[in-house]
Amino acid sequence: MNNQARTLPSDSAPLLDGVAEAESLAALLKAAADPLRLQILRVFNNNAFGALELSEIFAMRQNAMSHHLKLLSKAGLISSRREGTHLFYRRNSQHSQYRALCDDIFAAVNNLVLPANIQQRLDEIQDARATASKAFFRRNADKFRQQQDLIACFPQYGEAVLAVLDSFPGRRDSVLEVGPGQGDLLKGLRERYRNVAALDNSEEMLNLAKISAEREQLAGIEFILGDTVSSQLASRRFDAITLNMVLHHTPVPAHIIRDLADHLGDRGLLVVTELCQHDQDWVRETCGDLWLGFDANDLTTWASQAGLQDVGSEYLALKNGFSIQIRQFSRPPAAVGEDTKGAFLQ
Repeated sequence: MNNQARTLPSDSAPLLDGVAEAESLAALLKAAADPLRLQILRVFNNNAFGALELSEIFAMRQNAMSHHLKLLSKAGLISSRREGTHLFYRRNSQHSQYRALCDDIFAAVNNLVLPANIQQRLDEIQDARATASKAFFRRNADKFRQQQDLIACFPQYGEAVLAVLDSFPGRRDSVLEVGPGQGDLLKGLRERYRNVAALDNSEEMLNLAKISAEREQLAGIEFILGDTVSSQLASRRFDAITLNMVLHHTPVPAHIIRDLADHLGDRGLLVVTELCQHDQDWVRETCGDLWLGFDANDLTTWASQAGLQDVGSEYLALKNGFSIQIRQFSRPPAAVGEDTKGAFLQ
C-alpha cells in the first residue's frame, strides 16, 4: 500500500479558495438568519453599546448575549472598539469581502420595528447616558474651564474654527453655536454674523455663556435652553453651525449630526471640532466624556447619512496626547428642506 500523501493537482487552489469563500459567506448568512440577531443589528443603527447594555436591552444573560455578538463579529457584521476599560460593539460598515451584501442587510434591518419592550429598554439606556451627562455639567459648571483645559482649552482650536468660517464662501447672516461652554467663541461669531444663537440643554452652562457675553458687551445674542428639537429652532435655517467639543458628551452622536444638518441653510456650513479617537479612560469620570473621541470615518459617515458633504478637515496635535479634528460639512442646495428627527443629547 502506498502511504505517501496524495498531491493535489496544480489547479486545486481556486477550488480551495472557493470552499473558503463559501464557508465565509455561509457564516455571514447564518449570523443574519436569526430574528434576535437582526434586532441586535437594528439596535446598532448609528450607535454603539457594551455587552452589558445589550444584555439589559434584550433582557438576557450576558454570556448568552456574548454568544450572539461572537457570531455577528465572526461574520463581519459588527466590530468592536475598546475605549479604555470599556468595550463597545457597533455595525461594521467596512466589511472587506461582502460590503454590498452587508449594506443591503443593514438597510433592510433599519426598517424593522423593535418590539415595544425592547424599544423601551433601549430608550432607557440612552436616557441614562443623557441624564449622566446633564448631571455632570450641573455639578461641575463652576469647574468647567478647569476640567476642559485638562484635554483641550479654547485657544488651542478657537482661532482655527474662526479661520474655517472666514474661508468658507457662504452667507454671513446667521450662525448657531451648539454647546457654547463658557461663551469663548461668541465674540468671534458676533463679529462675523448679524444674528448669533447659542443652544445648550444645561441651564447652568448656558448661564456661563450669558455671563461671558455680558462681560464682553455682546448685544443681540439669542440664548436657547433646549435641544435640537426645541420649538425655538423649528423651521429655522442657519448659514453656519458650530459644534465644538460637544459630541463626546452625547449618547447618540449620529443623531446630533443629523439634527443639525436639518437646520443648515442653502450651502450652509457645519463645523465639528472633536477629539480624535484616544484611549485615556480617565476623562469619563473627570470630564464627563461618554466617548473617547471619534474615528474620522465615523464623522464622515454620519454626515453623509445626514445629506452633508465633506468639504474640509484640519488636525491639531496637542502635547498631552490628545489630537483634535476640525471637520467641515456642507449641505448641497438640492437637499435643503428635507426633514429629520432627533434631539440634542437624546
